[in-house]
Formats: sequence, C-alpha cells, structure tokens
Amino acid sequence: MGWGNIYKRRMKVFALAVVIYLDYKALQQREKWTSKTKKAGLWEKAHERNAKRVLRLVVELEGLWVKLGQYLSTRADVLPPAYIRLLKKLQDSLPPRPLEEVRRTIEEELGKSMHDLFLNFEDIALATASIAQVHRATLRDGQEVVVKVQHDGIKEVILEDLKNAKSIVDWIAWAEPQYDFNPVMDEWCKEAPKELDFNHEAENTRKVSRNLGCKKDFQDTNTPSNPVDVLIPEIILSAEKVLILEYMDGVRLNDSESLQELGVDKQKLVEEITRAYAHQIYVDGFFNGDPHPGNFLVSKKPPHRPILLDFGLTKMLSSSMKQALAKMFLASAEGDYVALLSSFAEMGLRLRLDMPEQAMEMASVFFRSSTPASEALENVKSLMEQRNKNLKILQEKMKLNEKEAKRFNPVDAFPGDTIIFSRVVNLLRGLSSTMNVRVAYVDIMRPFAESVLQCNINKGPSYNAHWVHDTPVLSNVEAKLRQLLIDLGNDDKILGIQVCAYKDGEVIIDTAAGTLGRYDPRPVQPDSLFPVFSVSKGITAGMVHWLVDKGKLKLEDKVANIWQEFGANGKDQIKVHHVLNHTAGLHNALASLTRENPLLMTDWDECLNCIAKVEPETEPGHIQLYHYLSFGWLCGGIIEHASGKKFQEILEEAFIHPLDLQGELYIGIPPGMF
Repeated sequence: MGWGNIYKRRMKVFALAVVIYLDYKALQQREKWTSKTKKAGLWEKAHERNAKRVLRLVVELEGLWVKLGQYLSTRADVLPPAYIRLLKKLQDSLPPRPLEEVRRTIEEELGKSMHDLFLNFEDIALATASIAQVHRATLRDGQEVVVKVQHDGIKEVILEDLKNAKSIVDWIAWAEPQYDFNPVMDEWCKEAPKELDFNHEAENTRKVSRNLGCKKDFQDTNTPSNPVDVLIPEIILSAEKVLILEYMDGVRLNDSESLQELGVDKQKLVEEITRAYAHQIYVDGFFNGDPHPGNFLVSKKPPHRPILLDFGLTKMLSSSMKQALAKMFLASAEGDYVALLSSFAEMGLRLRLDMPEQAMEMASVFFRSSTPASEALENVKSLMEQRNKNLKILQEKMKLNEKEAKRFNPVDAFPGDTIIFSRVVNLLRGLSSTMNVRVAYVDIMRPFAESVLQCNINKGPSYNAHWVHDTPVLSNVEAKLRQLLIDLGNDDKILGIQVCAYKDGEVIIDTAAGTLGRYDPRPVQPDSLFPVFSVSKGITAGMVHWLVDKGKLKLEDKVANIWQEFGANGKDQIKVHHVLNHTAGLHNALASLTRENPLLMTDWDECLNCIAKVEPETEPGHIQLYHYLSFGWLCGGIIEHASGKKFQEILEEAFIHPLDLQGELYIGIPPGMF
C-alpha cells in the first residue's frame, strides 16, 4: 500500500468521524428548541444518515473497518435500529474479490494447481468478510469442503487501519474523556494481527473443537455426549492465507425465514451458543473472541445445532485470570461486594475510588439478561439514566463539578485479558437481541463459573481440615459446640461463624469456623469482622438512659422536639419511651433502603435521613412491634441530637471509659481497620 493510499484512507476515516461527531453535537443543541413530539423523528433521521455514511465508507475501505462494522451490527441491545439494519450487511455480504486473485492465492499458498486440488471449485463465493472470502469446493477424493482465502494485500491494510483507529480513539478520549477506549484499542492492536495467519486459526479451531468434545454425529440425538451441543468443522488443510475445512450444510443466523421454515427454536439456539462460550471461557480458558452472527450457522439437519466458525481471534486465559473472572461473575450473581472487589484486585482491575456499590452495579449491568431488539431503546434509556445517576453520586463523593465528573475515569488500570472477554459478552448480548430472544446469562453461565472455583467454594469441614480455627478448647461445652458446628458445616447450614461465651467472668467458648464467603475462601478467625444486629440494642438503649440520667432528655419528650427533622410525615407525636419499648411504629423504617442497596446501612447519615422521612405504620404507643433493624439508628439519632455530640463520643463517655473497655467495645468498624 503506497503512502498516497494510506494518507487517503486516514483522511477519509478522520473526516467521517468529525462529520458524525459534529452532526450529533449539533442535534443536541437543536433539540433544546424542538418540541417533544418532533425530537424522536430528528434522532431517527440522524441515525439513518450517519449509519449510511458509516456503511458506505466501511464497504469502500474494507479491512479493519469491516470488523468494527460487524461488531456494531450485533449491538441491537444498545444501538439504534438504523445502524443494526444497515451494518448487518457487513456480516457476510461484502463485494467478493476477483476469482483470478482467489485462484492465484490458493495455488501460491498450497503449491499445487487448482486442478490438482479440486474436482470442483465454485466461482461464486458463499460469503465475503473483512479478511477473506469462502468458496465451496470438492476435493479430488470427493470430500465436500469450503475454502477460505485471504484477500490479497489485506495484511498491510489491517495494520494501517489499526494505526488510524488508535489515532481516532486518542482523539475521542481527548474530546470526550468519559469515552476512553484506549485499553480496548491496545488489546485489539495486539490480537487482531493474529487473525491474518490461517495456520494459527487452524490450530485454534482444532483446540476449541477438542475442548468442547465436538462430533458431527450422535448416537442419541436427544442426549449429546459432548459438554455442549455444538458443531465445529474439521480442518482439512491450512496455509498462511488459505484454509480448507469440511463443508457443513447450514443456515445463517440472520436468515430468519429459513430458520422459521426449519422450525428452529431460537431461544434454545442462542442459549446453546452461550453455553459453548461459557465452557470456553470458564472451563477451558481458551475462547473465540469474535462471536458475531456471521460466524455461526445452524445445521439444517435436526436437532439444528449451532455451527461455530472462524477461530482467528482467540484468547488464552491464565489459570489465575480464569478464576478471577469466574469469581467476578459469581460475586455479581450473589451480590457479594467483598468477593467482587477481591476479584477485581486478582485480575488487575484497579479503581480510582472506593465505591463498591457502583462496582457491583457495573458488574450486574455487564452480566444482565439480554433484551430483545424491540426493547433496545428502553434499555439504552435505562442505562443512560443510571449512568447520569452514578455521575451525580461520583460528583458528590469526589466533590467535582459537572464537567470534572464527566471527564473523570474511575478505572485506573484495565487488564488486557478482560478486553476480549468483555467483547465476547457484549457480542453475545447483541446476538440475543438480534435474534429477539431474552437470555439469562447468570443462569446459563453459573455452573461453568462454579466449576472453575470448585476447590475454592466452601464445602464444609469434610473437605477442609482447618475449617475450625486452630485455638485451644477452653471447656467441654466448647468441644461439644465445635462438633455441632462441624456437623452443621457438613450439612451446608453454616458458611462462617464466631461464638464467644463467658461464665462467671471467664471465657468458656471462643471459637471461629468456616469461611468469609461462598466464593471467598479466607477462613473466619477470632478477629474477623462481622455485621451484627440486636446485640447493640441494649447498649444504644443504655446510652439513651445515660443521657436521661444526665438531664439531657426525658423519656416523655417528643422525639421531634429533640430531632427536628424527625417530626415529618406524622411522627411528631412519637416520644422517646415509644422508641425504647418498640411502640413507635417504625419497625420497617429501613426495609426499603436495605432492599435497594444493603451497603447503605454503612452510611450513618443516610440511615438517619431515611428514618426522618419515613411514615409510621401504627399509632405511637398502641402496638408493640419489634424494631429489628431501625432501633439502633432511632436511638442514635436521639442520642446525637440530644447531646450535640457524635454517637461514638457518647459511647465512650457512657460505657467505654467508665468500664475500662478501650480496644474491646466498638459499634461500627474500629478506626484503622479499613
């Protein structure tokens, strides 16, 4: 490729990027003065014209831009319909290269004439993609095959396009810092050139086929003998630019009419493809990184299995990375914040701020169930609303202005191994949307992820000789207790536990056992932190009585007179003694908060604000209902407002210093622990 052509390609790409960017920016300004009824139409027209611009340039330039277009064409879950409708043409229907070029490449690569290689070679390509085109043929021995032939000169084009794409990504990151795709681009620059060696693809194909135990025929079609029920063509012969594979008669995923005629269950089909990828990622640690619709067929022969094609772009995961990805997935499914952050650390993903709830939300969104294309618009709207909400949280936490918050990148380091993994999950979600099916990734992928962590999943003391922490047995009672805990652990009724008991001032039980989480194998130790409830009720109630003794408040005082904000929404008649004897009618005051986000319970001020705003469920003093969750914060709010001091200060004055309990009694996490 001459420098003139390189320069022209680069200028065309940059020009289009600028045109589309300015088009949407102008539309954002224009819609401020447009009625709501006309806004949707304006955006639809903009998407249509820009999608056409992208398609025209991609077809003209070919190379890497086709692969980008193919990727975008699968994202029906997030992209407007105009882009999906137009760009899906790139999946297999690009203009083919001249037959003379194809024949010349085959003969040069394989060192034989077409006559010596084939009984028959079809002139019309079955499909043409970014790097190669495929022709059907018959070998001299009569075997039906397909021949994949690399486009002449495509290697130079791809390498140059990678440079251009990197420049565009740099420019976008400068113009819109919240869209910094440099980690993605860096990984793509590293992996994409590997697709240009078909010997590499041949070996990848054989490896994935072995891993999945693929066979063409099954003795029992209802009970496949391989781990996942998919087909992969056998490799017949390979060279750097030519690949010959067995022919499998199938229908393309985007051929809806043929799929319907065959009676293909699209839901089952996509679920089986997802299972195949879950197996590749979590079990094998070696997976195809390019699951766009053009790389699948559906066998015409019942039971219409998915046929997996094109293994040029694959990724090998280390054992530790495979476990970290499995742990991330399962932690997200379980809502285990500690395990999630632990998995991030293990895979090398570093965040610039401590916002575990946002990290969990990010992971949950990533592994969310797919949505049909018909729901894509609402899905995008929901994601954008959540993004704006997170920006506000970030803005408040980091004390940033709106512009700074938008430019803030919360990720400090993004490991390359996770880039292709993320791409695969997104492509699978796009595939589901394109096929108009809903796939619950958590349900399908879970058993595969769990299989990776079998050695780390807590299975109780029968699998772990150190399940009970090694400390001296202080009494016969403790010996009996430990045996009981072992029995409960073997029955999977206990995950982790601490037990401490005193008698006549002496410790008679001090036992710790189990692990900190189902996917967190760290052992529970005597000093492991646990959230505990109800045991602090006596202490907080005692602090209220201590303030009464000090003359700071009276049991007959109305709480609203002490804590002004508390009087809202019908709570103005609640008295201090109503709180202490559980007749305030606020037993469910924090229920909604904990359902939405349990981590908010660690935010003292947020819990007090929530209690101040809530409505009582019963008249004060009428019905005694155990305030199982709200009691501590109710007392805490009274304590702080009556004393004018922080809760911890009164705790120290009332109990810790008089009873000489320094270093032994805490409510909340001790200073310096985290």
